[in-house]
Amino acid sequence: MLDLSILVPIYKVEKYIRPFFESIFQQNLREDRYEIIAVNDGTPDRSMEVVADLLEQHDNITIINQENQGLSVARNTALARATGEYVLMLDSDDLLIAGSLPLILEKALNSEVDVMMADFLRMSDEELSMPFQIPAQDVIEWNEKTGKQIFLEELTPKECYVWRSLFRRRFLQEKHLHFVPGIYYQDVPFTHESYLRADRCLRTNKLMVIHRKWVGSVQSRFTLRHARDFSIAIGKTWELRELRESGPAETKKLQDDVFASFHNLISNTLRDIHGFSNRLRVMSYLSKNAPNLRFTNGKAQQIISLLYSISPHLLIIVWSLRQKTHHPA
Repeated sequence: MLDLSILVPIYKVEKYIRPFFESIFQQNLREDRYEIIAVNDGTPDRSMEVVADLLEQHDNITIINQENQGLSVARNTALARATGEYVLMLDSDDLLIAGSLPLILEKALNSEVDVMMADFLRMSDEELSMPFQIPAQDVIEWNEKTGKQIFLEELTPKECYVWRSLFRRRFLQEKHLHFVPGIYYQDVPFTHESYLRADRCLRTNKLMVIHRKWVGSVQSRFTLRHARDFSIAIGKTWELRELRESGPAETKKLQDDVFASFHNLISNTLRDIHGFSNRLRVMSYLSKNAPNLRFTNGKAQQIISLLYSISPHLLIIVWSLRQKTHHPA
């Protein structure tokens, strides 16, 4: 068995794909220890020409071609083909920090944890185009925790990043963990469930990934498609309250996380989606995909939950009026 499978969805990353792959091959990790599974998700640009050039230089790259079905399906496709002890699910516009992976992988292999969570940097295209130095890390910490501890202490709806962690493939298989097909925000239910169900994890402050901030990200503009997908992600995350691993503390945290996502959905809708009929469509998406939402942690949650239970359409009206009152034109 290989030590590691690196899963790489590819779609419209022609500008970034070569430095991304170079960051992998600059890890000083023997190529017979890991595989790269690159999923061509029907990309219309020249990304795959770059990958084809790399195939001539490296024999540990597998290419899977499929029609465009989105990041979640591409990850599921790659995961089904993976053979490594651990899997690393990177975004193909990001970068691995030079020399970071071997140490993190060795710690994961030696400890046999379900999940290894590392740290990361955020950098823009402009910052990455200029000379820069990775912050020195004189002290590297390795703290063993349960998945529930990480879930309660660190996971937030806005930072559900799978690319910062190594997942033990057997753990994912035994728990039947996969991404909701065909939606944005697929990281949200996946990470919440992964940490709820993980027995042993390692949390390190070791920097592993440079996460690229760029204007093409799915969060840059909120559309009806985003609203529909966000509603599905909210519903799938809400369902995790039924897991046997969800005790009182975890259930309360799940409710707070889903409420935060719920709040973001409404705020993004009022900001970016124009026309009352379109806003009502968003509430219909939410009612369909998350029909049993009930928030009880504090008065604000209770009031909003009551309005939502009476009529989701009424809630969007009240929220809109409240926003106009607090932010007059």
